Amino acid sequence: MEEHYILKNIENILKEIPDYVHLIAVAKGRSLKEIELCIEGGIKILGINYVQQGEKIYPFLKDKADFHLIGHLQTNKIKKALNIFNMIQTIDSIETVKEIQNRLKSEDRKMPILIEVNIANEKNKFGVPPENLFDFFSEISKFDKILIMGLMTIGPNTNDENIIRKYFKKTYNLYNQLRNYKSANVNFKYLSMGMSDSYKIAIDEGSNMIRIGRKIFLEQN
Repeated sequence: MEEHYILKNIENILKEIPDYVHLIAVAKGRSLKEIELCIEGGIKILGINYVQQGEKIYPFLKDKADFHLIGHLQTNKIKKALNIFNMIQTIDSIETVKEIQNRLKSEDRKMPILIEVNIANEKNKFGVPPENLFDFFSEISKFDKILIMGLMTIGPNTNDENIIRKYFKKTYNLYNQLRNYKSANVNFKYLSMGMSDSYKIAIDEGSNMIRIGRKIFLEQN
């Protein structure tokens, strides 16, 4: 098989991560064949950056894997997103939550979501600033058409492992402070943190959901 290395890459990653860690295959820019190979290799969750890509592959894969939106959700894409994704990992605005609430008001379901935290306060990234997280959490936990299931963050833009570890630790501390909150609209279970270059550090610092693209899809030397 031409892309046999994809299966091998997944096998290698699964061997080195604990059983409790959920491995998400980031499908950005990948062909349907490549994504199907991921599922064959044991991937149960696909990370989708754009609603448009989700639309294209959903009809072929909807019964084979869960779809998680891991890219920014534009308001005009919410209606479509609610029909494709099992979870939205990038919630960072009240307006988005209000629109989800409005769209689902006549349906007997909740949309599972993660709150995206801009843990290093980087200007070029989406996410709730950490200093605003508790107020944001308190506000959106009142909406009964979402189910808040944890936090998501993208590590700081640096190769310095000490800095990455510092911010992952900070995110885990925030997660820890919120996960005992009891509400019909809250069920904290997931800390989505760590990508191809940082997932080992992320797991060390408490992540139980990692988002891997390059390390799955590129042939390793």
